[in-house]
Amino acid sequence: MTDYNAKIIEEFRASGGKVGGSFEGAPLLLLHSTGAKSGQERVNPMMYQAVGDGFAVFASKAGADTNPDWFHNVKAHPEASVEVGTETVQVTARVLDDEERAPIWELQKSRYPGFADYEEKTTRVIPVVMLERR
Repeated sequence: MTDYNAKIIEEFRASGGKVGGSFEGAPLLLLHSTGAKSGQERVNPMMYQAVGDGFAVFASKAGADTNPDWFHNVKAHPEASVEVGTETVQVTARVLDDEERAPIWELQKSRYPGFADYEEKTTRVIPVVMLERR
């Protein structure tokens, strides 16, 4: 996965935030978080949904039964940053409760049906994390 992500990150930065392949045309950001255990910076490309002036991201891990590492990172260290297009934005991560999550998650599934497929693959509730500008 590291090589796969590295290629996406490189393409994202070389083209001002646009990438091809499975992410072509989708809203994509690069999340910079601090490792929950390591304390090292981690960078993860992911789809997002603009919500107000923040960014909702989805801890889907392609429908795996465990949350992605980045989710544990932002829970442990909510102060993070994102690259969106050519802009870098300082954010604070907040896991949404069920009431806040529902409309955002439903919209994401309707726009990108792959997220509905991920939901069907797992018994866990896929967390939605709001990245709010600081």
